[in-house]
Amino acid sequence: MRDVAIVAFAQTDHLRRTDELSEVEMLMPVLHQVLDATGLRTSDIGFTCSGSSDYLAGRAFSFTMALDGVGAHPPISESHVEMDGAWALYEAWVKIQTGEADTALVYAYGKSSPGQVRDVLTRQLDPYYTAPLWPDSIALAALQAQALIDAGDTDETALAAVAARSRADAADNPHAQLSGPVPAGDYLVQPLRTGDCPPVGDGAAAVILAAGDTARALCDRPAWIRGIDHRIEAHGLGVRELTESPSTRLAAERAGVFERPVDTAELHAPFSSQQVVLRKALGLGDEVRVNPSGGALAANPVMAAGLIRLGEAAARIHRGESDRALAHATSGPCLQQNLVAVLEGESAHA
Repeated sequence: MRDVAIVAFAQTDHLRRTDELSEVEMLMPVLHQVLDATGLRTSDIGFTCSGSSDYLAGRAFSFTMALDGVGAHPPISESHVEMDGAWALYEAWVKIQTGEADTALVYAYGKSSPGQVRDVLTRQLDPYYTAPLWPDSIALAALQAQALIDAGDTDETALAAVAARSRADAADNPHAQLSGPVPAGDYLVQPLRTGDCPPVGDGAAAVILAAGDTARALCDRPAWIRGIDHRIEAHGLGVRELTESPSTRLAAERAGVFERPVDTAELHAPFSSQQVVLRKALGLGDEVRVNPSGGALAANPVMAAGLIRLGEAAARIHRGESDRALAHATSGPCLQQNLVAVLEGESAHA
């Protein structure tokens, strides 16, 4: 296995609306920022991979327009995943493992403001039995939250504390959409209140991966990807135990999470109740700093929020604030598909 690291990370300021910007205009500043951080030019990148959703953009093959921000001439080696950018990072990591590239640019973006994202996400569901009922993303998360309450794993007061802690931590994150005291608000779908749910907004992020000595030359303290894996659960919600996340647990085992303690965890938990499920699946105690960035409760740009978890964990390693961090991304309703990565600084591996 080749040693591969995240050597640069950039993200937009996440906003409720960016009507004045196209996806390309939203992306270009972060692309320039990660390239400038490493001194690389687009022509130096061995592989480019992106994550986005045509459903959000409202048109087919929308990712091809985003390539205007990257620059596709001269021809580049490029790919795209129709899901969160965390899975684009996984594809780029595999590409570097094959030896076909030594560097990769990974980016993701999503504009949720033009439509009703709660309804858009319904199109992820089983098209024959579930989607025709139009249970939106908050209704499904509420089913999971109520199952946790019924099982005695949490209560509404504890969920409100999760949300409050996340947004208090986000006060130190200049890119967060929400931070500081946020009212619990009214029920959206009981038992979830407004404060238990992620903000709707627009945003983008990008990272650069590099292998071996190339990574060391590009970054003073690379965030080495020591393990990464993703797993998926059954599509049908009725055949899943919503209070557990076996796919997260298995991905964590395969990524090596349980080999040594982690000091930081960036969890992609758009709803406060999902953080309860993930902490249990990953065995995270109070000694682990969870979502110091504020997490998805502070900013949840759909299709980029998972990649941001990897980037935030890597950034803490770059700054010397973490030695061994866990990063998690999710896709689908009620934590259906989960990706887990372990990132380490150079000293942690020595």
